[in-house]
Amino acid sequence: MCHNLSKYTPIFLFLTLSGIIFLLRNIHTVENWNCQAISSFYQLQSRIHSSLSVSPFYHNHTYCTHVGQKPSPEDELEERYLLELISWPSPPPHSGPTTLRQTSDPVHSLFAILPTKEGREWHVGDQLEALIQMHDFQGRPKRYGGDFLLARLHSPELGAAVVGQVVDHKNGFYSALFPLLWVGSAQVEVMLVHSSEAVAVLRRLREERADRVFFKSVFRLGLLSETTVCNLCLPTNHQPLCNYTDLHTGEPWYCYKPKVLSCDTRINHAKGGYLKNLITNKEALLFKSGVNLKVYIHASGPDKINVLPQKDKVEEENSTAKPEHIQLETSGYYYMDSWRPLDGFTMRQFNKSSAAVQCLKNKVINMYGDSTVRQWFEYLIGFIPELKEFNLYNPKKVGPLMAVDSTHNILLKYRCHGPPIRFSTVMSSELRYVSNELDGLSGGPNVVVVLSIWSHFSTFPVDIYIRRLRHIRQALVRLIDRAPGTLIVIRSANLQALDQEVSLYNSDWYSQQLDQVLRTMFKGLNVLVVDAWQMTLAHHLPHALHPPPPIVKQMIDMLLSYICPERKKSQK
Repeated sequence: MCHNLSKYTPIFLFLTLSGIIFLLRNIHTVENWNCQAISSFYQLQSRIHSSLSVSPFYHNHTYCTHVGQKPSPEDELEERYLLELISWPSPPPHSGPTTLRQTSDPVHSLFAILPTKEGREWHVGDQLEALIQMHDFQGRPKRYGGDFLLARLHSPELGAAVVGQVVDHKNGFYSALFPLLWVGSAQVEVMLVHSSEAVAVLRRLREERADRVFFKSVFRLGLLSETTVCNLCLPTNHQPLCNYTDLHTGEPWYCYKPKVLSCDTRINHAKGGYLKNLITNKEALLFKSGVNLKVYIHASGPDKINVLPQKDKVEEENSTAKPEHIQLETSGYYYMDSWRPLDGFTMRQFNKSSAAVQCLKNKVINMYGDSTVRQWFEYLIGFIPELKEFNLYNPKKVGPLMAVDSTHNILLKYRCHGPPIRFSTVMSSELRYVSNELDGLSGGPNVVVVLSIWSHFSTFPVDIYIRRLRHIRQALVRLIDRAPGTLIVIRSANLQALDQEVSLYNSDWYSQQLDQVLRTMFKGLNVLVVDAWQMTLAHHLPHALHPPPPIVKQMIDMLLSYICPERKKSQK
């Protein structure tokens, strides 16, 4: 029997093998047919979708593109609007490479004060216009816009100054518009911060090199420790990642996984450093202090005017030439070295610490953000002797920090915002996102929230900043809903000293773009703004990331005035 079976074994093997080959060939054919059908369907679907959908305005060219939660259609619409709002003119493409000689030169550029329709006579309430014409290093007029210019009108004798609004006509000409707010002398000042060619370099770095500031974390278990690179987004093709995305907000954060230790052994976060050699030698020439980086432009004629008192109503009505005023976004001005808001709000002067104590009595002030709001914390504990800093054994420049005046029941707190944060070393347990902290507040009429979040986002694409502010805004809405009496104050961005290196990471152009986004996103919400941008631009003291004490005093006076507004005198 076994002998007979063995005789047919080759036949069985042949039939089995033939069946397998036939089956494989048919499966392959079916798979090919299915793939072709699916591919054709997908291509058709893609064509239909692309014909109906609007192409995105902004493209993030880094590997950060799809990091974080997918925004809702409403969020995408808002993001598109914000990115269009801050869109900046690009230099036209040249037939050959651009040389320094073809770029904006502040020495060859000029501005002129334009006369009014009534001649060279200005009154309080009028608008002053200075026309700026940019030239290149060869003295030739530029035919396109995109330069980053700043303007101020000031009177050293009166301690007066106001910011000018620069309008780009996109043809090499710019207008600087100023409201005339005081009687007496007023001098125009125009500064080239960056040429249009330099701005193009900054924009490219922001969109393509989000990794130019990198971070690190230490992982430790017993005596074993490892350090790896971290960031908002990291290339996944290098090595495995540890995912520290926040569970509540979806804010992403990643570190490269240590070779030995696990992801849950991370103990801290710190700034790792700055990447070098990001630009070419030719591009480096666009960022030379004293040449084309924060250099003043001279006037072709007089740069001063004398402002006369405001016309009375009869004079204005009888005037044949009524000027057409452009609505300026001027929040305030300096007079006698004191900031004066223009929205009808009165800023009080808190020259004595006793007045500040009475204002802050029975208050809890929560400060969240970067080092520019930590500077406010430091100013207050230096100004008010009764505020005693409580030693939490945290680094002074990192926090969290706390100060208490038990006699007057004042509690002042500071905590830095979540990553990205370019501080020395923050313990992992102290890394908190502002929106989560706001959700933990009870709020109420005795609670003040102060926010300053901008500087550490300058190296990332703007959509990342928009997402962070959106989460904070949502948390603020929830806070206001459950505790309507809570006072919320936002500190805007400010100007700072720039050299070539700082420009590539923290340029005023980056700050100005973020500041515009911040103001727009919080407009209409029940929040108050301390306009640090205009306060630093209008002031005569040099620009600094952490403004000098005289400017900080004005900011603190504004903050305290919001907390304790001037009481209106009752009419008898």
